[in-house]
Amino acid sequence: MTYTFPAIFEPDEEIGGYCVYFPDLENIVTQGNDFKHAMEMAEDALCLMLYDMEKDEIDIPKASKPGDIETKPGDIVNLVACDTKFYKNYFEGKSVKINVTIPLWLKEEGEKKHVNFSQILQNGVKEYLQLR
Repeated sequence: MTYTFPAIFEPDEEIGGYCVYFPDLENIVTQGNDFKHAMEMAEDALCLMLYDMEKDEIDIPKASKPGDIETKPGDIVNLVACDTKFYKNYFEGKSVKINVTIPLWLKEEGEKKHVNFSQILQNGVKEYLQLR
């Protein structure tokens, strides 16, 4: 499921960067060294929380409108989107069978050395998609 929630990005003078929290969701606080990093961390934190809420069948509140959120001077309100389906697939790791084609000689050499073709394929696809 795809969600979008407003987040407040507070400049953090002690560490530099931003502290981030979501006014509509309790217990989500993160930070980043700069705005880009804070945004990445906010997306990750939001997705993890919403994924857990879905898994535990907890009602997810409706998102506020960014203009309705009160802030302090210097704060930035920004929308953060996430797709919990990606996290569900990543964390639950259900395996599915697919057919692949490789040269016969490669299959035979791999079998001689007891290669786990499935594991190598998974590792290669994760690396290709930069999921490590």
